[in-house]
Amino acid sequence: MDIKNLHNFPDKSALQEQYTSYHPILESVLFAIEQRLKTCITLSSTPTFKSRVKNFTSYYRKLLRIKPESAVKDAFPVLTDLIGIRIICAFLEDLSVVEQQIENNFSIKEIERKGAAHTFKEFGYESVHILIEIPEEISDAAEQNGFKLPDECVCEIQIRTILQDAWAEVEHELVYKSEFSPFDLPLKRKLASINASLSLADIIFQEIRDYQNKLNREIDYRRNTFYEKADNAARSLLPDTDSGGISLPPPSSPSPFIRGTIDDLLLDAIHAHNSGDLGRAIEIYTKIIESKPEPNEVILSVIYKHRGMAYFAQNKYDDSLNDFETSVRYQPQNFRSLYYIGIVYCIQNKYAQALDYFTKSLEYNEFQPHVYYRRALVYFKLSQYEQSLSDLSMANKLGLNDADCKHLHEELMEKYGMNM
Repeated sequence: MDIKNLHNFPDKSALQEQYTSYHPILESVLFAIEQRLKTCITLSSTPTFKSRVKNFTSYYRKLLRIKPESAVKDAFPVLTDLIGIRIICAFLEDLSVVEQQIENNFSIKEIERKGAAHTFKEFGYESVHILIEIPEEISDAAEQNGFKLPDECVCEIQIRTILQDAWAEVEHELVYKSEFSPFDLPLKRKLASINASLSLADIIFQEIRDYQNKLNREIDYRRNTFYEKADNAARSLLPDTDSGGISLPPPSSPSPFIRGTIDDLLLDAIHAHNSGDLGRAIEIYTKIIESKPEPNEVILSVIYKHRGMAYFAQNKYDDSLNDFETSVRYQPQNFRSLYYIGIVYCIQNKYAQALDYFTKSLEYNEFQPHVYYRRALVYFKLSQYEQSLSDLSMANKLGLNDADCKHLHEELMEKYGMNM
């Protein structure tokens, strides 16, 4: 911008008056956009939203610093970050998910990935900046209330991880808002090392997250196959029920994390279990048990429970029962192991014992619809139809109302001499 244009630069007082008149509508529009973002952004871990209208002092300082051409020709020059929303995510994997969800729900003017050009030797500010157009219905609603947005107004959305945001906040205070910026090489190295540490922490957090997701998928698959086998056995308690079969898709191969750790051995064991290699699964579970892990009680309770499920899949019900009972000895409030003991007793036609353990499981966790259903089956087998119907109603109340529940209900109504 030349000197002539600088003479035409808007008067600060007049500019502040314009800013003050626009501030309410900018706040209103920003709030509406944030609410829309909160409805369309869905992640497994809840993101944090921060929004702000740039204050006048910051706005004017930036105008003086960047001297945009619009500052000469417009009465109120608009900056792209006049209104902004920051979405702070827990993990690196969330960044691309949020970006895609924004693209699916807003009209995009520009996407800039700050820090993407850094080489492997460089560390610095990292963030995804997305400029969106103000949605028409939001700007129309503002105008209906007597407000008009500045021309060319956009909203800047920044997407960062928690650690990226922490670095950006601290760097802003140390570098941009301070009259003194670090010039000495040792100070610059310290800043770079802090940023490198935060970047590494982000990567490690994501690796742990990936590992947990893999382990959870394997556990969910293994638990579902266990329940399916138990369901097939339970259906034999009712007349005219097709036992069905397991039709779950197998999980993908395991991903190594830190080889030889208990977590890694557990993942290998569960994957072997899910792949049908029950002998290897039991061998690995036994190896973990014999290593006497610390803290003993919690880990051993989990491992005995897993090995008991492997024995169960082999129809070795006595071995399975022994492991589930050992799991409970190490952790008396392990409601799943208590539930599994009840399942084994039910398969062995020991209904009184099954009833006792289903009840114990519910004492520690009353929000288990499948346990209510299985206890209802046992009550039915013991001809205690009123209790059976009560438990079936609880299972329904907690969201379980599949074909097996409906079949049991039909049998109970028949016992009561009622028609459906």
